[in-house]
Amino acid sequence: MTDLVLASVRQPGSDTVADIHLRDGVVAAIRSADVPLGLPRNVPSVDCGGRYVIPGLWDEHVHFTQWAMHANRLDLSKATSAREAAAAVGRCLVAEKPGGAAVTVGVGFRDALWPDAPARDMLDAATGERPVALISHDLHCVWVNTAAARLYALEVDASGLLREEPAFLLTRELGRLPDSVVDEWVNKAGHAAAARGVVGVVDFEMTWNRDPWLRRIFAGFDSLRIEAGVYPADLERAVAAGMKTGKELDGGNGLLHAGPLKVLIDGSLNTRTAFCVDPYPFGGHGLLTVGEPELQALLERARDTGFVPAVHAIGDAANRVALDAFERAGVGGRIEHAQFIRREDFPRFGALGVVASVQPVHALDDRDAAESNWLGRTDRAFPLGSLLDAGASLVLGSDAPVAPLDPWAAMSAATTRSAFDGREPWQPQEAVTREQALCASTRGRGVVRMGDPADLVLLDADPLSVADPDLASMPVAATLLGGRFTYDGGLAGF
Repeated sequence: MTDLVLASVRQPGSDTVADIHLRDGVVAAIRSADVPLGLPRNVPSVDCGGRYVIPGLWDEHVHFTQWAMHANRLDLSKATSAREAAAAVGRCLVAEKPGGAAVTVGVGFRDALWPDAPARDMLDAATGERPVALISHDLHCVWVNTAAARLYALEVDASGLLREEPAFLLTRELGRLPDSVVDEWVNKAGHAAAARGVVGVVDFEMTWNRDPWLRRIFAGFDSLRIEAGVYPADLERAVAAGMKTGKELDGGNGLLHAGPLKVLIDGSLNTRTAFCVDPYPFGGHGLLTVGEPELQALLERARDTGFVPAVHAIGDAANRVALDAFERAGVGGRIEHAQFIRREDFPRFGALGVVASVQPVHALDDRDAAESNWLGRTDRAFPLGSLLDAGASLVLGSDAPVAPLDPWAAMSAATTRSAFDGREPWQPQEAVTREQALCASTRGRGVVRMGDPADLVLLDADPLSVADPDLASMPVAATLLGGRFTYDGGLAGF
């Protein structure tokens, strides 16, 4: 048996000091510090000095390989115009050392509010014959120059923009790097996530995701639990392999499980492809990328094969279509994003057993785009409080690399609706409480109880009472996964 005692800890909102006994990866006992646990003297113990303990944090929606690559690509998130973004790429090429990658990849641009429009000849003028591909912050758009279009045999118009499925296909192609390189980046990203208290992620990387994670885990990756999503193109392959949501895939290590079936049915706000009831100011309603009969058939197949369906729906019309399909298929599941919802659809989430998997930081990043494109209707944009009030269940995530993989940033955005940048909180009536945000980030656990997995986080401050501006930068002292330290900020010396 493997035993460890976390001595002198407190639960959030409480001054009671307790000792927690961990045995074989489970919380075996919680006792007041003045009541002995009755364990042998040789059981290792860590003095936590009255720090606060919470259940381990989950990020319920990431693209993990893309997130790992993001840190190693040109960051264009600060570009305020197409011309500025093109110039930044040009400067990068001038400074680039010989022998670099064959294609220059930039990430993070936001063109929805740019005063000028991306154009292929604008990018050509800055980059010449070097192939360049720039991935938007929401992953739904890629801006390429002529050299990249030629290299990848792409059909692009004068804008140089690819949207939705063509953009996803190119993004996957750009990610075809040596496994050794990508896996090193993934390991670093996993350790960084553990340092923020993360114990697990739902990974919706747009590929057959089981095998890369098996390779990484068998090579030593052990900082996070991974639930690897499956896309419709690979559903029958997954079924033939005996997979279903929740099934362990790594032979007893307990780190890799099959995740949900991910179905994308509309686009995104910043590309103006989210499927909406009312037209956009420039015209059009966005895109419904999966027809209603096809969606219903996919949900029924998921139901019959043991997969939890997770439907990407951002626009209010897309959310209506998704809820209708869940109802007709007679199955619960998740809606990923749920950014814009008709009020009459709020109570349908709880009634149908559909979880709202939301990314609160997007509400802050996209507030200007929402006000521009959903003018006069943003009182029902990113409606976290209204969904909870209507009986829905919430889980929080980042959609990394769209937003940083950091649950504290998500909880801060959810509870304050503010980036503390001098602007007033946006639609503050949709804020949730600290307790609600913590529950939505810990798979409903909220507090540590006997019998829980020993996936725990030790904090230097009480997450229920720290000042609003400080929540996003919450100091993490240590993270444990199954009772072992995956991050130790100097507390235990492990």
